[in-house]
Amino acid sequence: MSESDDMSELGSIIERITKDEVPIKNIERELICPGCKELFTHPLILPCQHSVCHKCVKEVLLLTHEDSFTDAGSECSNSGSPRSRLSSPSIDRLDRLGRSGSSTPTGKKRNSLIPRVTNFPCPGCQHDIDLGERGISGLFRNFTLENIVERYRQAARAAVAIMCNLCKPPPVEATKSCMDCKASYCNECFKMHHPWGTPKAQHEYVGPTTNFRPKVLMCPEHEMEKVNMYCEVCRRPVCHLCKLGGSHANHKVTSMSSAYKLLKEKLSRSIHYLISKEDQVKTQISELDELITHTQHNGETSTREANLHFETLFNILEERKTEMLRTIEVNQTTRLEKLKSQREEYQGMLENSGLVGYAQEVLKETDQSCFVQTAKQLYPRIQKATEALRSFHPAADPSFGDFAVDVSKEEVLLKELGFSIPDVPVIDQSLSRVYNEGLICWLLPEDSSPTDHYILEYKKLDDKAETTWLATEKIYGNSKVVCDLDTNSLYNFRVKSCKKSVYSSYSQEVAFHTPPAPVFSFLFDDKCGFNTERLILNRRQSVESVAGLSLLLGSERIQMGSYMCLDYIIGDTGIDRGSHFWVFRVEPHSYLVKVGVASDTKLQEWFHNPRDTSSPRYDHDSGHDSGSEDTCYDSSQPFTLVTIGMGKFIIPKGSTATTSDYSNRVLPMPQRIGICLDYEKGRVYFYDADNMKCLWERQVDCTGTMYPAFGLMGSGGVHLEEIILGKRLGYTGDAQ
Repeated sequence: MSESDDMSELGSIIERITKDEVPIKNIERELICPGCKELFTHPLILPCQHSVCHKCVKEVLLLTHEDSFTDAGSECSNSGSPRSRLSSPSIDRLDRLGRSGSSTPTGKKRNSLIPRVTNFPCPGCQHDIDLGERGISGLFRNFTLENIVERYRQAARAAVAIMCNLCKPPPVEATKSCMDCKASYCNECFKMHHPWGTPKAQHEYVGPTTNFRPKVLMCPEHEMEKVNMYCEVCRRPVCHLCKLGGSHANHKVTSMSSAYKLLKEKLSRSIHYLISKEDQVKTQISELDELITHTQHNGETSTREANLHFETLFNILEERKTEMLRTIEVNQTTRLEKLKSQREEYQGMLENSGLVGYAQEVLKETDQSCFVQTAKQLYPRIQKATEALRSFHPAADPSFGDFAVDVSKEEVLLKELGFSIPDVPVIDQSLSRVYNEGLICWLLPEDSSPTDHYILEYKKLDDKAETTWLATEKIYGNSKVVCDLDTNSLYNFRVKSCKKSVYSSYSQEVAFHTPPAPVFSFLFDDKCGFNTERLILNRRQSVESVAGLSLLLGSERIQMGSYMCLDYIIGDTGIDRGSHFWVFRVEPHSYLVKVGVASDTKLQEWFHNPRDTSSPRYDHDSGHDSGSEDTCYDSSQPFTLVTIGMGKFIIPKGSTATTSDYSNRVLPMPQRIGICLDYEKGRVYFYDADNMKCLWERQVDCTGTMYPAFGLMGSGGVHLEEIILGKRLGYTGDAQ
C-alpha cells in the first residue's frame, strides 16, 4: 500500500470520528478510571502509559503516608482523616501541583503534600510505578482524554444547556466558549467582550463547553518552557532544556511534529485494521455469546450434579447415623437392665431387707420340720449371694469404647473432596517428530488417573500475519499425526486432557521446525555394490559395519599398516528433480561414517573400478588426512560426502564457508542428521535435524540421477528415521 493510500485512509478514519459516526456513548468503558471506577476527572498519565484520576493518585499517596501525617505533631492528634485536614490544590493549577517545593532539592518540607520519591500502585497494570522525585508534579495531564470525557458528559446531558457566564439574571444559553478566557458566552456577551480590533478578538473559541484546557502543554520540569520534542526512550514529551542539560540529555529525541505524524499514522492503521476486521469481530462475538450460553448451562448442570452428589452423601451419613445411634441405644438399654437387676440382688443382701431379711425371719422359726423345709430352699440362694459377694463382677461393662466411631480416614477423604480436574500432559520431545507431517507424543505425570481423551492444538508462527490455534478431533491415545504442515516453518504445539467434560490446563508449548523440503523416502539398496561381508542390513532400515573375515586374513600384514577401505551403500530410490530431505541417526560409537549424495556415474566408479587397498592415499574418501581432500571439493564434483565419527561432525577442508582451523571445522555430532538436496539449484545442505540448523552446504553437480550415499569403515551404524521408511515417492522418468 502506497503512502498516498495510507494518508487517504487516515483522512477517512479521522473524518468518521469528527463526524461522530462512532457514537461517543459506545466508548464509555474506555473512559472509566481503573482506580475509582468512575469517569475520569483530570486524568494524569503515569510512566506506564496508563491514565488515572488526579484525586485517585493523591488519595492513594495520602493513604500510603497516613501514619507519618498522624504522628507529625499535636495538631494532628484530633479525630478525623488527614484527608479532610489537608487542603487540595486548585483544579486550574493541577499542572503546577507541587512546584512550590521544587526549589528544595531534598524535598523534606514538613507539610509537603507530595513525597520526594513515591511508588504508586497502578490500578491498570497492577505494577508499582516509581513517580520519581517530583511525584505528581512530574506527570502530564491527559488533556485529550479529558476532552473525550467532556464530550461524553455533554452527550449524556444533551438536554441540559450551558448558560452564559456573563449575562445578568436570568442567564441566556451560551453559544460559544472562549478557551483563552475560560468562559462561556451568548452571542451578545461574546461581541461585547471580544470587540473587533482588540487582542481579545484573536482568542480561540469553540462550541459551548465546561472543559477548558491550556492551549499549550508546558514542561513539568521547566515550567516556562513549552514541550516541543518527544523522548523515544521515556516515551513522553520534553522541552529543549530537558534535552540540553536535563534528565533526557543522552536520550534519543525527535521533533513533536514527527512524533505526532508517526504515532497518528500507527494509530490510524491500527484503527483501520480493526474496522476492516469488523465481520471477524462480530463472528468472534457470536462465538463468545455461544460460549457464555454454554458456560451458563454447564455451570448450572455442574451445580445440580454437585448438589446431587452432596445430597447422596448426606443421605448415606444420615442412614449410618440413625443405624449406629439405634445400635448404641439398644445396647445401652440392655446393659442398664442387667446392672439394675444386679443392683437389686445386692440390695437384698442388706440387713432387714430382701434376701437377708427374709433369712433372718426364717431363723426365727422354732418348728424343726418347718425350718428344714424352708431353709432347704433358702440356703442355695444365700450361698449364691455369698459367692457373688466374694467375687464381684458387674453384670455389664459401662464402657462404650467398642462403639467409638473412627472418622479420621473419612475426614481426610472429605477434605480432599474436590473437582476431578485431570492432570496436565507433557509433550515428549524425544519421541515427537515433525516433517511434512508431525508426530506429536505426550505423557501424563506419574500416578495420574486415566483421562477420557485429549485435544491437540497447533499453530504456525508467522511474523507477518497473525495465526490462530488449530485443534484436532478428540484423541484417545497418547500421540497424534498432524498432516499438511508447511515446509521450512516454525510450529507451536500444545495439548490438554479431558475427564468427565472437565479440561485440564494446556501443556507447555513446544516449538518444532519443519524441514526445508518434503521428506524423501527410501530404503538401503541391498543389490548395488552392497558388501555382504562387512555390512549387515537390518530389514534395509539400518546398516552396521563390522570388521569381517578380510581383516582377520590380513592380520599377518597388520605390523606393516594394513588398511581397510570404505564400504559404500546407497538408497534404493534416486532423485532427478525437485528438492528433498531425509533424516538418519549415526551410532555414537561409530569410528568413521561418510554421508551425503552421489550421482549414478560416481557410483559406477566406486563399485566397479579396482582400488589399491594397500595405499591409504589412493582413495580421497579413505578417512585419512592425506591431503587429497583439500583439493577435491570443486563445483564439478558429482558427489558430496561429509565425515562423521567418534562423536564429531567434520566439515571438509577447502570449504569456502569455513577456514582450515580445526576448531571451526569440527562440531559435536548431532543426534539426528538431516540432508537436503535441491536438484535444480545443484546444492546440498547438512542439518542438525533436532533444531533444523544448517551446519554446512555446498554446490554439487546434479547432471545424472542422485542417490543418498553412505560410507562406513570400522565399527559403526546408520539408522533411517521411521518417516523416511513410511512413504515411497514415484517418478515417471528414469528414476530408480
